[in-house]
Amino acid sequence: MSDCGCDKARQDLEEYLRNEVCKTEHTEIREHLENCPSCRDEALVATTLTEVIARACKETAPEELRDQVFARLREVQAAQH
Repeated sequence: MSDCGCDKARQDLEEYLRNEVCKTEHTEIREHLENCPSCRDEALVATTLTEVIARACKETAPEELRDQVFARLREVQAAQH
């Protein structure tokens, strides 16, 4: 029984989304995603998750919250010693 390409596409999905696969593999995976709704959905979820995480990493906590967190960390560290 031959695989329809899903196993290969899913195996290489992360590298594909980061443009870390060779041109031939990129074309093959892209064509597979265009023709396979299941893998396309998986790629969309992965892309969306990556974008959300990237946005979250760029955000900074308000100064007051940061001060509260650092104060609490100092309290915990002091209690441990």
